[in-house]
Amino acid sequence: MKKISLAVLVIASSFCLGFAFKAVISKQSNKQATMKKVTGIGGIFFKCKDPEKVKQWYKTHLGFNTDQYGVKFEWEQGQDPAKKGYTLWSPFSEKTKYFDPSTKDFMINYRVENLEALVEELNKEGVTVLDKIETYEYGKFVHILDVEGNKIELWEPTEK
Repeated sequence: MKKISLAVLVIASSFCLGFAFKAVISKQSNKQATMKKVTGIGGIFFKCKDPEKVKQWYKTHLGFNTDQYGVKFEWEQGQDPAKKGYTLWSPFSEKTKYFDPSTKDFMINYRVENLEALVEELNKEGVTVLDKIETYEYGKFVHILDVEGNKIELWEPTEK
C-alpha cells in the first residue's frame, strides 16, 4: 500500500511540477509575443539648407502651423479617444550632427511603450543602442541604429 501511495504521490508531484513549468514558460513567451514595441510614428525629421525658409514655405503653401520645432499633427488615440497624441514634422539644418552617426538626411522618431524594457530587449538582440535613456518633461528618448545604419529615435511620451 505504501508503494502505491508513494507512486501516486510521485506521479501527482511530477504532474504539478510539469504544469507549473509549462505555465511559467507560456507566460514568458506570451509576454514576449504581446509586448508592444512601436505604437506609432512620433516624428519625421529631415535635413535641409534653410529650415526657417522650409517651415515658412510649408506654412504659406500647405497651411502648416509651424513653431521653432516644426509642426505637431495632433490626433486621438484609437483605443482611448480621450488621450491625445501627436506626430512632429521637423526640418533640421543640413549641418546638424543630431542624425550622426547616420549619414542619411532623415531620421524617424517612433513612439513606444515601456522604453526601458524595450532597450533591454534590443541590447539582448544585439541592436546598436547609441546612448542612455534621457528623460524630459515630454517623455523618454533613446537612439538606435537599424541594420543599414539609419539612426532611429525611440520616444516614450509622458502620459498626460
